[in-house]
Amino acid sequence: MSRLSKSRIMSSLQCLRRVHLEVNRPELARYSKQTEAAFALGHEVGDIAVRLYGGDKGTYVDYAGGNLAPALAQTRELMTSLFRAPVFEATLQHEGVLVREDVLLPVAAEGQESWRIVEVKASTKLKPEHIHDCAVQAWVHRESGYPLSAIALAHIDNSFIYRGDGNYEGLLLENDLTAQVFDLLPGVPLWVEKAREAIAGPLPEVAVGAHCTKPYACPFLHACWPVRGNGGPEYPVSGLGGSRKQLGLWVMNGYRDIREVPAAAITNETQSRIHRVTRAGRAELLPGARAFVEQLPFPRFYLDFETIGPPVPFWAGTRPYQALPIQYSCHVERAPDVMEHAEFLDLSGEPPMRALAESLIRALDTDGPVLMYTSYERSVIEGLAAMFPELAASLQGITARLVDLAPVTRANYYHPDMLGSWSIKAVLPTIAPDMDYALLEGIQEGTGASAAYLEAIHPETTPARKESLRAELLEYCRHDTEAMVRLVQFFAES
Repeated sequence: MSRLSKSRIMSSLQCLRRVHLEVNRPELARYSKQTEAAFALGHEVGDIAVRLYGGDKGTYVDYAGGNLAPALAQTRELMTSLFRAPVFEATLQHEGVLVREDVLLPVAAEGQESWRIVEVKASTKLKPEHIHDCAVQAWVHRESGYPLSAIALAHIDNSFIYRGDGNYEGLLLENDLTAQVFDLLPGVPLWVEKAREAIAGPLPEVAVGAHCTKPYACPFLHACWPVRGNGGPEYPVSGLGGSRKQLGLWVMNGYRDIREVPAAAITNETQSRIHRVTRAGRAELLPGARAFVEQLPFPRFYLDFETIGPPVPFWAGTRPYQALPIQYSCHVERAPDVMEHAEFLDLSGEPPMRALAESLIRALDTDGPVLMYTSYERSVIEGLAAMFPELAASLQGITARLVDLAPVTRANYYHPDMLGSWSIKAVLPTIAPDMDYALLEGIQEGTGASAAYLEAIHPETTPARKESLRAELLEYCRHDTEAMVRLVQFFAES
């Protein structure tokens, strides 16, 4: 009998549609890459959970290399031992369903020895799908022959402030789910049965729609929705954006390409614009773009930050998931065709925020528009002002000069190849193909920059590797601000 993990059960119940596990290995590989960062966060939080729930007294069940038998055997030995202690990543299997219990604590319930499960999540709140996740764990636990008196879910408390002393008491908030989970237990066997049917075939026929991305993105999303390339449509219907429910209806009605959807069927203004421009087959650039650029005085500052937001803070005075700026790039256009560049990056591992803020104040002077793409830079600077009150006046002076290029671009420009997105990464290849982010070696997006920074400051990173990461980080952040320069030039020459 093939094994099912709890995550595969929930995923199968979520999508139940025209996909067979054995013939879609490329889709699994793509899904794996998309979720790699999420798994890394989970492991980081899990390590802290071990410490908080008595890791010095308990045992961690290793599942390295996917070798199931030793993990099952070790768990069985620990749970039947005369001297019981906390077990972390307890590995249990029933009827082919595999679970790994994050925290398993021995308890005495009504005079008998029992267990309490604590499932640990890196999220900052309890979500409905978490309850179903816990129900699968509880079902496997009980059906494996072990008593269970309680089950809880612990998640990150994002108001927790780390003191820098290695003490993470208070980082996790527990939610007792015992009553809710126990009520769901009778239905779990049916979930398992449906999951097996979905995985084994025949391929089920279920319409695409909003459920394809909620509560999680289906790992086979690209198998059911029309996608560009490999024989797919040039402009997939999903490029219209908007409601997944409506998009799904168009797909189920046989429309694969944006141009196939009848104009009369589209009532959303943005979708109508995308549809019109895509059918015309050429970019739309309105006079407002050039008018906007012409009113921008010199000097012009093009600003971009890179930040990290670890779920487990490691610098004193910081919170989980707090956006902490670790790098900036700024192109400075003193006059037409007179360009300078300023940047900041500190890989010492010490908190860089104060030095970054002081460097930023010097680089941006006191006059001239500070251009950004979306309002993220504003929130970062406001965060710095709150963090360093003595610098607040200067930083607030910068926020007063901020000018967002994103709304101007959205109002005045659209190219069919943007496929419904006005992100700078979607816009740039249509105006400056030589600057496509996909052409960058190494870091190509923000999460990659965060991961590269964390690797660079790790004590075990070699000097050679650190310098390689430094070069990649500087190139990527500089690329972001140069992209804005090229966008403004494009508008000016239109």
